[in-house]
Amino acid sequence: MSALFRRRQDDAPALPEAPAESPLAGHDAVLADLDGVVYRGPNPVPGAIDALNAAQALGFTIAYLTNNASRPARTVAEHLTELGLSVAERDVVTSPQAAVPMLFEELEPGDEVLVVGGPGLLEEVEAAGFAITRTATEQTKAVVQGFAKDVQWSDLAEAAYAVAAGAAWIGTNQDWTLPNERGLAPGNGTLLSAVHTATGTFPKIAGKPERPIYDVAITRFKTRNPLFIGDRLDTDIQGARTVGIESALVLTGVDGAAELLKAEESQRPDYILASLADLHRPYPLLEIAPNGAVVGDAAVIIAGSDVIIDRGDPRDVNTLRAATAAVWTSETPASALRMPEELVGRLG
Repeated sequence: MSALFRRRQDDAPALPEAPAESPLAGHDAVLADLDGVVYRGPNPVPGAIDALNAAQALGFTIAYLTNNASRPARTVAEHLTELGLSVAERDVVTSPQAAVPMLFEELEPGDEVLVVGGPGLLEEVEAAGFAITRTATEQTKAVVQGFAKDVQWSDLAEAAYAVAAGAAWIGTNQDWTLPNERGLAPGNGTLLSAVHTATGTFPKIAGKPERPIYDVAITRFKTRNPLFIGDRLDTDIQGARTVGIESALVLTGVDGAAELLKAEESQRPDYILASLADLHRPYPLLEIAPNGAVVGDAAVIIAGSDVIIDRGDPRDVNTLRAATAAVWTSETPASALRMPEELVGRLG
């Protein structure tokens, strides 16, 4: 069930101390997405640095999982350190790091791989011992494709030629958008779709929401009960649910109230956080009431096809928590319900 319907694992060994009933309680590690969670472009999300440092001070393992394949892990770690976090290179798990083991499932060491992407992808594939090419040849055994700002039409064309000729195809991730300080920009999913359109073929995916990147992180950090924090339902939250770990959606990135209210069961987070500061606050209990839900001072009811805020400030995250619970437990599909504009417009 959702962690709005809180699940506890009090028997996990050697758990760090956390504020009672907070989202951190019962966990031993925090696995955090980056874009939209820790930073937007070069700038930190307000409050994120303090919240993560506080969790680390409590004894939590803090690791960072990013689908963005453009930068090497060391560069990401340096950026996070500059923002005020204490981060080593190994604390960063990138989608290229998850893609390399997938290449070994398809190829032999030394085989030729066509790389479409930036230094973060190129360095990982090269370090694994594969022969790198930027142009499709008869010897090209695989294409691995990740986001980089300087990917050009010619790069996508070479990938299409190789895939059409039978090369294995691995995408680091399929995020359609990439949040930055100016808004949402096209992500790697848009680049993959161009090659798909040309070839009619689908790639295997290393990053969220697929298992490989989570498996790399869980194995590397030996975590028994991590909490994953993300800002996207279709990658971060769906991926965490796929591998069976609890998740929190923070409302500082891509998805907000509108997306949460209509979320499919496979994309529903255990916790909804206004910001990472909520990691250290008691998470309010949920009461399912007839035709609605109550969270703290907020109450939301469903009357016919209308979702109505009966009590609470539309700007308060508890109102959104109550609304999502009411909608998710309703017998009426979300698509048939009219959502309160004052909630969707203020928090969405």
